[in-house]
Amino acid sequence: MRKNPIIPYAIIAVIGVLAVIIISFVGVGQRDAIQQAEEGGGEQAVEEGEVSTDPEAIFSANCSSCHGADLSGGMGPDLTTIGSKLSAEDITQIIQNGQGQMPAVQMASEEAELLSEWLSEKQ
Repeated sequence: MRKNPIIPYAIIAVIGVLAVIIISFVGVGQRDAIQQAEEGGGEQAVEEGEVSTDPEAIFSANCSSCHGADLSGGMGPDLTTIGSKLSAEDITQIIQNGQGQMPAVQMASEEAELLSEWLSEKQ
């Protein structure tokens, strides 16, 4: 007797379909959590027009995607010792006007100054 060569492929297909169904149900169960995360999920987001007073939050929201959450760089340069190279005023100018590959950042001047002071302490 010869074994049917389609059976192993059918078993793999059934396992794959079951995996997709299980993953779908898990995703449906997380819909509320995903929606909360997209809407701010309980974190206090700064409303448009309001000025944040937390320089780390300003950095996270505006700079970390290029400069890294730990200031170590990535697409943008390393900022861990930026305070030893530039003054707070220089950093403010770069934030507001851009420099090289970095575009100007749209933020309130108060936020730019807070962020610049915080970054200038990184030596």
